Amino acid sequence: MELVNFAYLGALLISITGMVMLDRRFRLFFWRDARRAAIVLPLGVIFFLLWDVGGIMLGIFFRGVTDFMTGLLIGPELPIEEVFFLTLLCYNTMIAYTAAGDLLDRWAARRASGAAAGAAPTTDAEAGA
Repeated sequence: MELVNFAYLGALLISITGMVMLDRRFRLFFWRDARRAAIVLPLGVIFFLLWDVGGIMLGIFFRGVTDFMTGLLIGPELPIEEVFFLTLLCYNTMIAYTAAGDLLDRWAARRASGAAAGAAPTTDAEAGA
């Protein structure tokens, strides 16, 4: 095996590391509730792995052959990189979900505090125009 065979796996690992750093910095998923995250993330990965296996069995999914992948398979037509890709996908989704929830909560709190303080309307609709 050559170094180029680890390019995709390396890119996935770097990306997952970036997600971990974002998670830690903003306390979005594992740093918010490690127990829940340790259940949700593997369940998502297992769900999508089963989805992949189903697609492979039906002849829908096939392994792409490229020099950038290791060639290690965990099953027929299922490369090891798929596990890391699905981990990144699920982790990214949960971080995006919790970050969006935080932003919406802040936006709602800001609107509520402005309304409670008797602030002037901020939109034409609130002004009755």
